[in-house]
Amino acid sequence: MADEKTAKLPRAVYERELLRLQTELVKLQEWVRADGARLVVVFEGRDAAGKGGTIKRLAEHLNPRVARTVALPKPTERERTQWYFQRYVKHLPTAGEIVLFDRSWYNRAGVEHVMGFCTKEEHQLFLRQCPVFERMLVEGGILLRKYWFSVSDAVQAERFRRRLADPTRRWKLSAMDLESITRWEAYSRAKDEMLVHTDISDAPWYIVESDDKKRARLNMMAHLLDSVPYHEVPPPVLELPPRPPSSGYERPPRGLQTYVPDHSANL
Repeated sequence: MADEKTAKLPRAVYERELLRLQTELVKLQEWVRADGARLVVVFEGRDAAGKGGTIKRLAEHLNPRVARTVALPKPTERERTQWYFQRYVKHLPTAGEIVLFDRSWYNRAGVEHVMGFCTKEEHQLFLRQCPVFERMLVEGGILLRKYWFSVSDAVQAERFRRRLADPTRRWKLSAMDLESITRWEAYSRAKDEMLVHTDISDAPWYIVESDDKKRARLNMMAHLLDSVPYHEVPPPVLELPPRPPSSGYERPPRGLQTYVPDHSANL
């Protein structure tokens, strides 16, 4: 029998707490906008660790003009010749913005290093420069939060199997993802080395146990909210104005426009 810590979270409990946290996240967003704060949240972890689902729930009720998700493709030929951090700097927030990095500059410490997409010298340079880079961000006033989603090999494999069988989620699975199965220990060593160099007091790593996706989402959101000194900003008082009387406008005949067919009528 599962103990209290690992017992399955009742759906009603999960949905109630998720809504409460999402409501607080809206308050956080309004504080960021009103205070001119800049918040960066980095989501890292193994493939199928639950990063994407957490970002989706976190941002579900936020204003996309305030809270942006950044998920960069592989670098272009031009970007490969730039300073490594350069392509990420241009996505950092300005005053009143939140940026959620769905993977980040830590690609160099993980997939690029393990798969041989960077040289050993480039990897070592990253480990030296990254703490300096992040201290500069923090000293410049950016609120930086870094989360590593930790998933076991058995749970990861099961999630991969479900993705293969689900046509709506198969796009999430790539040959690179499958390669991570055979390189599990290499990724583990890379992660351990990354933490040794980049788990600094100015920008610490926070580990999210994510074998249970629902618990991981709630735990991560609650921690983020607890870590930021936000407060509720009173919303502006708004009132719906009365609709003015008609001035004689008449809608054009429906036959002049092309309408979407009523697909639902045939269900």
